[in-house]
Parts: sequence; C-alpha cells; structure tokens
Amino acid sequence: MAYHDAKLKILSGNANPELALEIAGLVGVELGKCNISRFMDGEVHIDLEESVRGTDVYVIQPTSAPVNERLMELLIMVDALKRASAKTINVVIPYYGYARQDRKARARDPITAKLTADLIQTAGASRVICMDLHAGQIQGFFNIPLDHLLGLPILATYLASKELQDIVVVSPDLGGVTRARHLSVRLNTSIAIIDKRRPRPNVAEVMNIIGDVAGKTAILIDDMIDTAGTITLAAEALMEYGAREVYACCTHPVLSPPAMERLAASPIQEVIVTNTIAVPAEQRMDKLVVLSVARLIAEAILRIHEKRSISELFDDD
Repeated sequence: MAYHDAKLKILSGNANPELALEIAGLVGVELGKCNISRFMDGEVHIDLEESVRGTDVYVIQPTSAPVNERLMELLIMVDALKRASAKTINVVIPYYGYARQDRKARARDPITAKLTADLIQTAGASRVICMDLHAGQIQGFFNIPLDHLLGLPILATYLASKELQDIVVVSPDLGGVTRARHLSVRLNTSIAIIDKRRPRPNVAEVMNIIGDVAGKTAILIDDMIDTAGTITLAAEALMEYGAREVYACCTHPVLSPPAMERLAASPIQEVIVTNTIAVPAEQRMDKLVVLSVARLIAEAILRIHEKRSISELFDDD
C-alpha cells in the first residue's frame, strides 16, 4: 500500500539494504535512489539521484562491521542531505557502533560513543532512532531528539510462541539484570544471574550462578553477541549446574569470528537474534533464528512523521 505523503523519503546506506527495503515496503514508499561508491583510495562518495528538497528523510544505516566504513557512509550521506536542503534528516541506526565505549573504565580511555554522537550531530542529523543501546546513558550524549526502540518484545513474542516449559531467564552478567527481568515478566517466570569476570576485552570467566536453574529451560538474554565467548561459556555453566536445555537470544548479532564456530559447538539449542545487523548467508546455521525489526521501525517512522507518540509502542513495558 502506497503512503501518499511525498514529503517522506527513506534512504539506505550499504550496511543493511535488505532491512531498509523491508521497512520502506511496510511504510508504503519506494526506497530512495542513492548511489554509494568509492574512489580508488577508499574515499566514500554519495550521489543522491533524486531531489530531497523540503522532505523528511529517514536514513537506515546500522554502524556495524566494518564500523568505520559504515559510520563514514552515514556521516557523508547526512552531509549530502543537508546540502541538498532536506527539511529534516532522521538517522535510523538499528545497531549503534562504538556503544561499548560509553565511559572511562580506565585512565586515559576515550569515550567513543560520545564522539560518535558528536559526529552525527555535527554532520547535520535532526533526529536519531536507535534500538537497544548497549548503555542507556548514550541517549544523553545527543543534543537532538533520540527515540530508543526496544527489541525485547519481538524476542519475547517468539519465545512465547514456542511454549517452552519450566523456564528461567538468565542474565549473562550483573549489568543485564534489568533486561532479563523485563523478559521474565513477559514470560511470567523467574530469573537467574551469572556472576562473570572479564579480565580483558572479549574474554569472560564465569564465577558463579545466582538462582535455581536445575531441571529448567534456561533462556540467556543479552543486547548483543559479539565473539560469543560470554554466551557459550554461560551456556556450558548452566548445563553444568543442571539446566535441562539452553536457548540464547539478543537484539544485535555482531558475530565476530570465532562466534559461529563457538555457537555451533555449544549446547545452545537455538540462537535467536534480530536483523538490526545483516547476517550473511555463510553465517546462517540451523540453530540461528533471525527475526525482523522492520515492522517496529516502520511503525516508529510513521509515528514520528505524523507526530504521534513512540512510547505507546512499548506501553506494556
């Protein structure tokens, strides 16, 4: 069904054009014509192939791997839209790269999540739409409106449809307890927590499990799976503590090597993710389930464009 407001346009970077195409179809508009090319030295060039003057433009671009490439594409596209007299430039970032660098954990650490926010604003963005930011305080790094969408209801609906028995929702670390609690409320079940120590980046050690998991179907939930070290180590610990079976879910399938090998060899029955990040065909395996966030983002775009509430989408949370 076509959306008859010609002042709304949706464009896509190269990070996840399939998701952008699905979102445009659900909104009811054609995906805007934009060509992204490279000079021989790697410089990004953006060619807007249609007028955007006076329009409200929504740019779909997760800043996933290769993160710097995708971020530069986004920044240059925003600059091109600003110079082409777009009325508003709404940046839809389903996955916000550099989100894990949100504070100074050690002396002389950069806060790259804030630097990224500054770059997006300086380029000329009017609004940002994100999903499941790694740290909620990133919303405060922006001085422009930011709408924070939640992937958990999508994961919860799928898990509920499986009619699993004797469930316990498990947070793989202390920082994810709130996320686990929200899922447990939706599934009407208890939670457990894994006490984890991380001696260095991408390396985790399980210390203890807080809660009863014996004989239960354990559902691990996190915001992202990167190298899968944390989630597979947690799954093994849960089985050692007597869990009957283990499922894992997250919003963002970063899946850096050797994630796929670890997940394939793990005791996890299913790995449930969304398509905020494109999962290439070579990473698809039988136990990987990919759910679409396109309908949620499309609804958010329509609500923003029509000046309706976004929070109503999550009134149950």
